[in-house]
Amino acid sequence: MYVVKSPLPEADLKVVSEALQGALVDLVDLSLVAKQIHWNVIGPRFRSVHLQLDDVVESARQHMDTVAERASTLGVSPDGRAATVANSSGIGEIHAGWIKDEDAVGSMVDSLNAVIGRMRERVAATETPDPVTQDLLIAITADLEKHHWMFQAANG
Repeated sequence: MYVVKSPLPEADLKVVSEALQGALVDLVDLSLVAKQIHWNVIGPRFRSVHLQLDDVVESARQHMDTVAERASTLGVSPDGRAATVANSSGIGEIHAGWIKDEDAVGSMVDSLNAVIGRMRERVAATETPDPVTQDLLIAITADLEKHHWMFQAANG
């Protein structure tokens, strides 16, 4: 079997692979959380919140593919399986059932905040071992922070 070999030293690869795997898990879960809320949001701002949630889903899905492909590029097998995501995500649980629009917005602010905090830790951790991965994580974090701002602004 052919195995992709990393150009990074083993110690650096360990740090970078943990950062990429953590980012992947959080992005997969963020997309699932946003979609769950999207399906269940109700209230006077239904349409705008519903559409804004789809923006987060699309963004998270694009970023998780980029992260997984970066891991593969470095010879690390990405793991986005449901059990892995459930056991490793930094996002709190979202309750089942209908969710009022203002609660939906609040849940997304909290979820994005959790992911952003963990992403910033990964940005710091990858600065020395792999500036290429760090750059990728910086761009993802900036995009998530934009979504975070937009949801906060929606809550007045």
